[in-house]
Amino acid sequence: MALNEIGLPHLFALAAALGWASGMRLYATVLIVGLGGRLGWLPLPAGLEVLTHGGVLIAAGVLAAVEFLADKIPAVDSLWDMVHTVIRIPAGAALAAGALSAQGVGGEAWTVIAALLGGTLAATAHAAKTGTRAAANTSPEPFSNIALSLSGDLLVPALLWLAWNHPLASAVLLVLLLIVAVLLIRLTFRLLRGLASKLRGGARAA
Repeated sequence: MALNEIGLPHLFALAAALGWASGMRLYATVLIVGLGGRLGWLPLPAGLEVLTHGGVLIAAGVLAAVEFLADKIPAVDSLWDMVHTVIRIPAGAALAAGALSAQGVGGEAWTVIAALLGGTLAATAHAAKTGTRAAANTSPEPFSNIALSLSGDLLVPALLWLAWNHPLASAVLLVLLLIVAVLLIRLTFRLLRGLASKLRGGARAA
């Protein structure tokens, strides 16, 4: 599909997917989109063509490998998520804005709207991921962490593929993911609050 054949709804689906994916796996998202453009699989909007640069691909590949490993180690994954709170959200906004940068596709206003959408989705995905992994780290066994991490590894490329090939399906999936994320965030806060209360109670008893 040529870029000039893609309508505004399709590009918004791509922008939304980029925002959400950035909140989950920022470097893998950059690597997948950049490689797709570099190899000619995806005709990228002008604002995303920088992702095809060799230096960007190398940096994204190295960081994606580091993230893949760090995300499988309990406690290390939570530390990694904390550090990336200030990285994933603005990056998600920038990538989403880049998807709407094609000439004649709505102008600057739509680019700003895409950035707001991408940043919000990145923040939601990041919060749900960070909270869920922190809660999973309260369990001594490592398998739940690994399972959660692998599910994220699979979800990101699947969502990006859907956004490009089946934008309506990706929009439906994103709505479902948003609902699940909100529920997970609420549940995580309850679990962590309960754990904190138990710890305070144990400290007073001691």
